[in-house]
Amino acid sequence: MLSIRVVAPLTMLLLSGCVVGPDHTAPEVALPGKFAEAKAASNGDVSQITWWKAFNDSRLNGYVQQGVNQNLDILQAMERIKAAEASVVVAGAGALPGLDLSASSTRSGANTSPDSASETTTTVTSGSLTASWFLDLFGLYRRSTEGALADLQAAKAAEDGARLTFLSQVVAAYIDVRYYQERIAIARRNLNSRNETLNLTKLQLDAGAASRLDVVQSEGLVNSTLAEIPGLETSFRGAAHRVATLLGMPASSLVPELQKGARQPVARFNAKAGVPADLIRNRPDIRAAERQLASAVAQIGVAEAQLYPAITLGGSISPRYNAIAGALDTRALTWSFGPQLSLPIFDGGRLRGNVKIAESSAREQYLAWKKTVLAAVEEVENALAAVARDSRTVSALQATVKSYEEALQLATASYRDGASSLLDVLDAQRQVSTAQANLAAAVRQMAQDYVSLNVAVGGGYAFGKVESVVVAKK
Repeated sequence: MLSIRVVAPLTMLLLSGCVVGPDHTAPEVALPGKFAEAKAASNGDVSQITWWKAFNDSRLNGYVQQGVNQNLDILQAMERIKAAEASVVVAGAGALPGLDLSASSTRSGANTSPDSASETTTTVTSGSLTASWFLDLFGLYRRSTEGALADLQAAKAAEDGARLTFLSQVVAAYIDVRYYQERIAIARRNLNSRNETLNLTKLQLDAGAASRLDVVQSEGLVNSTLAEIPGLETSFRGAAHRVATLLGMPASSLVPELQKGARQPVARFNAKAGVPADLIRNRPDIRAAERQLASAVAQIGVAEAQLYPAITLGGSISPRYNAIAGALDTRALTWSFGPQLSLPIFDGGRLRGNVKIAESSAREQYLAWKKTVLAAVEEVENALAAVARDSRTVSALQATVKSYEEALQLATASYRDGASSLLDVLDAQRQVSTAQANLAAAVRQMAQDYVSLNVAVGGGYAFGKVESVVVAKK
């Protein structure tokens, strides 16, 4: 027989419980000290930087303010947070005592003699009160709760990610709206210029200074410009529809407002990239991946806890009352109490297999986290490379447009004087048109580069969250 000195400590250890499975630790990955084309200076917290205001466009600012409160993807992410909060309660509920109450009452009758009108009635009233408590000695429900909390944190990070995605999409769509408006304006200016050339050519044809071929060539250039405009208008409407949908509105809601036009967005200050280590804190997708890893690690503990004995304390009280007409009433009370032990002995390797599955899932989640980190670094590096170079493209194209516009003026004046052919004018017009379109595309790309860099570093997703809390308190 075991000594009380041995049994008592073992009993206390058993009742105090332990938590099996590994504890989650922050994952690590080797990162450079700085980005290749940026300074080695940390950004700090960039979650509330309103980087889109660098475009100095009040309409864009209004769309962002409006969208963070009614974008459907953000609202869906918020609902997933509510579901995750409820899942935390569900995950931990099994470790708490349970109490069930049931009651019933039935009334029945029987005629014991066919020749008699008398009937015997019986009333049976019973109830049951059942209590149970699973002793979480090995942390089954504690690990489950730990995993559910990690899932909740991942859901919150996913909401931040939805906000960041919204910012990226709505600003990019707005940039496209203004780009296509600029292209339409360019096409219409070119159409006017080419109509003037056509009219001049017709006058010279009447004066015998031009041929029918010259007129046909001018007409062809006018018609090609006319054919270009409808496609640009369709693209403009598609971008405007995209903005409205992102704001949770019917597609055509903003078309009249956006048709008023505005200049192409150009950022008025440069974005800061920070250092690669900043991304682990600032990028919502990285934080979500890390929390998903934490949840997966907790599931290892859940699987391991199922390898050990499970003890449940249970009891019940069941009163019963029978009332029979014309007879004595009867009463009864039954009760029971005792522990229940469940010990897995042979399951064909199922429980061990579940542990291996959980371990493999955790390793997979670590690789997913690492992939997310490296992809984020790549996005920042790509955005930095684009920002540094596309600005030079814009500068070169601005000079190109200026040169070709001057060449067109000289060619047109020379053609009026009869010193050059119509072909020189038409070529100059094509060159101007192409250069202007290329410049508009480069300005658009430079604005998109600015957006990409700010989104890549995880900037601005907390915009509106603090303000909404302040409004609620008021």
